[in-house]
Formats: sequence, structure tokens, C-alpha cells
Amino acid sequence: MIQKPKGTRDIIQTESYKWQHIENIVKNILKNYGYKEIRTPVFESTELFQRGVGDTTDVVQKEMYTFEDKGGRSITLRPEGTASVVRAYIENGMASMPSPVKLWYNMAMYRYENVQKGRLREFHQIGAEVFGSTSYQADVETIVMANDILSKLNIPNVELNINSIGCPKCRTEYQNALREFIRPNLDKYCDTCKSRFERNPMRILDCKEEKCKQLNHGAPVILDYLCEECREHFESVKGLLDTLGIKYNIDPEIVRGLDYYTKTVFEFISKNEGYTVLAGGRYDGLVKELDGQDTPALGFALGMERLIEIYEKYNTEVQNAKPQLFVAQIGEQANIYATKLVYKLRQNGIYVEKDITGKSINAQFKYANKIGAKYVITIGENELQTNTAELKNMETGETMQIELDVNEIIENILSDVIN
Repeated sequence: MIQKPKGTRDIIQTESYKWQHIENIVKNILKNYGYKEIRTPVFESTELFQRGVGDTTDVVQKEMYTFEDKGGRSITLRPEGTASVVRAYIENGMASMPSPVKLWYNMAMYRYENVQKGRLREFHQIGAEVFGSTSYQADVETIVMANDILSKLNIPNVELNINSIGCPKCRTEYQNALREFIRPNLDKYCDTCKSRFERNPMRILDCKEEKCKQLNHGAPVILDYLCEECREHFESVKGLLDTLGIKYNIDPEIVRGLDYYTKTVFEFISKNEGYTVLAGGRYDGLVKELDGQDTPALGFALGMERLIEIYEKYNTEVQNAKPQLFVAQIGEQANIYATKLVYKLRQNGIYVEKDITGKSINAQFKYANKIGAKYVITIGENELQTNTAELKNMETGETMQIELDVNEIIENILSDVIN
């Protein structure tokens, strides 16, 4: 039997409704904040991610699905959403649109990761990106929107951690100080960290190797090296969050795993599970880096797989949609009538089912019960002759006689019988 590739999963009908429920909640919040959906290709030029994500990151060095197409072009399945959205922003001339430009996406991503709980090779993210504002107010609005999403989803014990990683100007000074701290023990670090030492030592702070984590204890803190502009920006972010009553922790160890970030970075951590469920930050230089106009931007992404897992733990009220009505029929003439009835009911917004496999009447009732139909109406020769039918409430067992008239049935179902 052919099986799904390692690191992927099927989201079957007994689970997909939960995804739809969460997606609808998130989409409504994004809509209220003025975001519009964008959809980008599953694969892009490899250069986009090398330049956009950063060729010293784990994503580019270790995790990308890269291949050569039949035209000899290097192609990569998107490992994250921001670089693709920035490319689309530039290519489609969105800089000429009213600013700020607010975009959101819901897309599958691909990374060759070590498969474990909460980490798959095909995973899904909902992300939001806003272009055109240098103001700290954009940072705060983005963080507040993310906080609204997690609050609306009733995810408890979520902790907001924030940091500033400065701009290229102050980061240079910090990187020099970091190199001086690391240099005496450089030979003890892993090979990946050694390769990052000269080009981007901040990536060493993001290393997952335990020995490297231990060696990083006591490293210089980026907040001590912020220039006046970056410090003022960060203080303004904190001040407005305080005014709004949004609780946060300052975590100087947040550097994020992608090279494009500048100034404000943030993570929402589920303390019960130890997961980062949503994270993001500002990336003021990325649009220019990818050959667009110099445009400030920021955004975030949330991982759907992790969010679903946590959501299910604390929310039990979400149920798969069940038919409002099942139409059971006996005989060919009744089947023809039932088919017409079901068609008209569906045209009027009723979730209704009928047998299409030739089941006996008893089997039809069993099937209606299994799929959770609220009501069953039975139509046979007698019902067609008397122009009445029995409507049964499958939850209470109560029955009632109703006229077997299409318009009358529709009226009863829409107004009185089924809620």
C-alpha cells in the first residue's frame, strides 16, 4: 500500500471541521483589522529564500526542499510565507497602493525537519504582513491583533515575550561584542556555529545544540547595544502595550530563526505545552533586499498544527456539522419525489441528506442516526397518496404529521422545526 511521505499527515473529515472553525475565527479578526488575503505559489526561485530568509539560517542551510526543474532552474518549496509575500508585494506594484498595505495568508509550508511532536515536514501557517509603517504603533497593533486571536480561541496560559534586535547600525556593534565573547571558546562550538561566526554570530544564539546553549550563557545582550532610535522605538512599544494592559516579558534571547528581522521581535508561548504558537516581528530591510523600494514592514505567523493541538485541549464545544434533516424513502416514486424535495431544501440552505445507495428503510434510519441527523421524514406510497408524512425528532423520538407539500415543508423546516 502506498503511504503518505514521512512528516506529512492527512486531515480527514473528522478533523477538518476543527481547522475550518479556527480558520474562520482568525480570518474574521484579520478582516476586522483591515487585512486582505493573498495567495502565493507553493514553489519559488531558490534565490528568493537564500536572499530573503538568509543563507546562514537553519532553514536555508539544512531544511529546504530544493530541486532543479526541467528547465534547469533551482526551485524550492516555500519554507515560510514572508519572503513569498514580499516578492508578490514588489512584483505586483503594491507600493503604489494606499499605505499601509495589510495582507494575510493561510498556506502550507515545507521544511526537511526531524519529525517529532509539533514538527512536521509539511505544516500550515496563517500569517499577517503589513507594509509601509515605521511607527511603533504598527508593532503594537500587530501584537494586539495576535493577542486577540489567541484570546478569542480561548488558549490559556499564553505568555508574550518581546525583544528588540536593533537595526543594521547598532547590530554591527553588538555582533563585534558577541564575537569577542565567543572567540575564546569557538573551537568548542558545533561546526554550524563555527561557520556562522564571521558572517552572522547572532545565529549562534539560535543554535539548538545543548553544548552551544551552555557556551552561550553570559553572552552580551542586544538591548545594551541599541542605538538611540531603536531604543526609543522599543520603549514606545512597551509604553503603548502597558497603556493597553497587554502583559509581556522582555526576553533578550529572542533573536528569531530568520535573518530578515529588525527592531521588535515577539513570541507567544503556551506555557502549559512549552510551544511557541505565534511569533513574528519587524523586517524593515527585506523589501529593499529583494530589489523593491525601501519599505518598512512587519508581521507574524502562527502554526496551525500546534494551535489545533492546544485548542482541542481547552475547547470541546466545536462539533462537526450534522444534517438538519434526513429524507427516507420507500419505492421508486417516493425516491423521485424525495430527490426533488432534497434538491429544493438544499437550494433554501437546509443541510439535508437522503439515501443514494439503495439501503432498506431500516438501514436508512440507522444511517441517519449514525450521521447525527436531527430529523427524519419518511416518504412512501401512502405518504404520496395522502399528501402527509411523518417527521421524527431523532433526539427525543417524538413524531409529528406534516403536509407533504414542498413549499410547506420548506416553511416548517426554516421557521419552526429545525434550528
